[in-house]
Amino acid sequence: MDWLHYAIDYGVIGILILMSIVALAVAFERRKFYSKIDITAFADKKTLELELTKRLHFIATVGSNAPYLGLLGTVLGIMLTFSNIGKQGLADTGQIMTGLALALKSTAVGLVVAIPAMVLYNFLLRAVKERMLKWEARYER
Repeated sequence: MDWLHYAIDYGVIGILILMSIVALAVAFERRKFYSKIDITAFADKKTLELELTKRLHFIATVGSNAPYLGLLGTVLGIMLTFSNIGKQGLADTGQIMTGLALALKSTAVGLVVAIPAMVLYNFLLRAVKERMLKWEARYER
């Protein structure tokens, strides 16, 4: 079960960090796109909305699923701790605490990834709504 330690540290936490990097990259790309978009170039509202909301679903997916991935790391870490206790037959407090700290580390990383992703998603969604309202005010009179 030693492989599980590496699966948590490098697998679960690595995936969470990768998800965070990609979500940040998408958020920065979208923000830059919003600052340069010319809403007058769009003839209909649906086309504008499609262009503005492109790739936003990825940030929302990261924000909503990162805590679950962190929870998976927690469960795996607790399984590893119990397995090690079962193998040794002794309840060494230091070993238990080390195993639980490993488990909780992945939960913390999951939350650290999810919270900023959801904040970025909400800011970007607000920017989309503002541009949509500007388009409506201009063309739907």
